[in-house]
Amino acid sequence: MTHASPTLSNAFIGKPEMPTDDDLAAELGRSAKALWDRLLADLAERHNIVTQEWNSYSPKAGWSLRLKRGKRAILYLSPCRGCFRASFALGGKAVEAARGSGLPQRVIQIIDSARRYAEGTGVRIQVNGPADIAVVLKLAAIKLAN
Repeated sequence: MTHASPTLSNAFIGKPEMPTDDDLAAELGRSAKALWDRLLADLAERHNIVTQEWNSYSPKAGWSLRLKRGKRAILYLSPCRGCFRASFALGGKAVEAARGSGLPQRVIQIIDSARRYAEGTGVRIQVNGPADIAVVLKLAAIKLAN
């Protein structure tokens, strides 16, 4: 089920080195790693989101994968243990488009309760299964269109 969970922590907190694919597989587990790989492939195929950059702003934050189309950051993936989180900074137009897009009500609630930042509304979607992949793909399309 898609939900926001601030208690989920990044699997790579305190790690100075960028995670390898093997590190990622070990932390995510087989099913979440398959979802991670599927999401990356779908984002590339459907939306031409192909630039991937691992970032760690501090050891306390852990590592996240920034996904970009051209120079524009579209979303971030943060590995947790057994699942991962997709994060977006949605501008006002994208938030309005998301509200009218037919996304599940639980996702609209996440958007409506999300913190507002200078870069946009910080929307975080926990990815546990295929339905969550569909939500992330739809949000990526909304962000790209707005």
